[in-house]
Amino acid sequence: MPPELSLIFSYIWQIIRAWWWLFLPFLLWKPLIYLWLWWRTELFLEKQRMILLEIKLPKESLKPIRAMEPVLAGLWQGFYDPPNFWEKWWDGKISLGFQFELISIGGEIHFFIRCPDYRRDILESHIYSQYPEAEISLAEDYTKNVPRSIPNKDWEMWASDYKLLKPDPYPIKTYPEFETEAEREEEKRVDPIASLLESFAKMKPGEQLWVQIQASPIAEKYAEPFFKEGEAIRDKLAKRPGEPKLKPMVQEAAEILITGKTPEAEKPPEKLELIAPELRLTPGEREIIAGVENKISKPPFKCSIRFIFLGKREVWFKPNLRLGLAFFGNYVTEHMNALFPLGKTITKVYSRPPLSLLDARRLYLRKRKIFKLYIDRFAPMFPREGNYKTGTFILNTEELASLFHFPSRRVAPAPGVLRVEAKRGEAPPEIPIE
Repeated sequence: MPPELSLIFSYIWQIIRAWWWLFLPFLLWKPLIYLWLWWRTELFLEKQRMILLEIKLPKESLKPIRAMEPVLAGLWQGFYDPPNFWEKWWDGKISLGFQFELISIGGEIHFFIRCPDYRRDILESHIYSQYPEAEISLAEDYTKNVPRSIPNKDWEMWASDYKLLKPDPYPIKTYPEFETEAEREEEKRVDPIASLLESFAKMKPGEQLWVQIQASPIAEKYAEPFFKEGEAIRDKLAKRPGEPKLKPMVQEAAEILITGKTPEAEKPPEKLELIAPELRLTPGEREIIAGVENKISKPPFKCSIRFIFLGKREVWFKPNLRLGLAFFGNYVTEHMNALFPLGKTITKVYSRPPLSLLDARRLYLRKRKIFKLYIDRFAPMFPREGNYKTGTFILNTEELASLFHFPSRRVAPAPGVLRVEAKRGEAPPEIPIE
């Protein structure tokens, strides 16, 4: 190596040895901020007392599915509490939502809602406003009744998170497509949750099927992009011309100096359309536009959905996992949106040799992870923020009401559903109250 080049490398090495630490803040600030926020959030969650409430359904109820929507609209306002800058970065505060959980333990069916203890009154008041004959009581966490080491030599499981196939503004199938005003007789109404309850009733002793729907009122920084994306999709489908993009004056002056050409004025359209773009839409396009507009017009929730089918190995029958998968098929619309199993979390692993030698271990770790996330009630990508492709998506009150509501015995006659047999009544007015 020439002496001159060797001297240059020597100087460079001396500079690196003396000043290498100067570059560390620029390289590590993102991981450090991420770890700091994760740590503060963990401390915040440890201070929260979460409770599990069981809802026993009324023996007879004439309430349609849409009765659940005003309940959710009230919960959106009651649970909405986004953190400010100080609360987020020092206190680790996050928006605490709630979890809807439908489970079957050996064919016995339960409806649960998990929420912070200080918001129990809010939740109960909104449920009683639409379902006054329901019964709400504090319950023990059913996940504590199974080993924490699942899967193991005695227990087996299968699980999956869900994602949306299309961006958030596209809606899934909702209750207006199931129930109509024409069906006045309750027993003729169609309720998709009835299929899930029938599946729950088929669980044998030793088998359990858990369905978990997490929902949190969405904060402004998520809501604004969601609304804008929905409006952009609507305008694109409606074939509306976008606003002309004006170049900055400095950019135009630079282009004139470089090219020597003045910018040409926009040419008028060659052909005048006599028919408005809205009138050229197909029926399917009109339906999509109406669906997108309806979705962005109602309160949104940040959601994630998963289910777990587990049981003792001597009775666990793997094909029964299709009972959980079939339920979410009720909400599929091919031209709009659908809930679909998330491949990154589904408990099925396959790879080509020689990586296939690690498939058994990978499958075990994946099962352990999703089981722990279910018990802790965390989103699939926790502590990272996900999107509709990774299992964290946006549903509005209408979509959530379609997924979770309280059906009557006539609409969903599945055995095993715990119902209130005696009707509640008010205390006589002459009883003194202290």
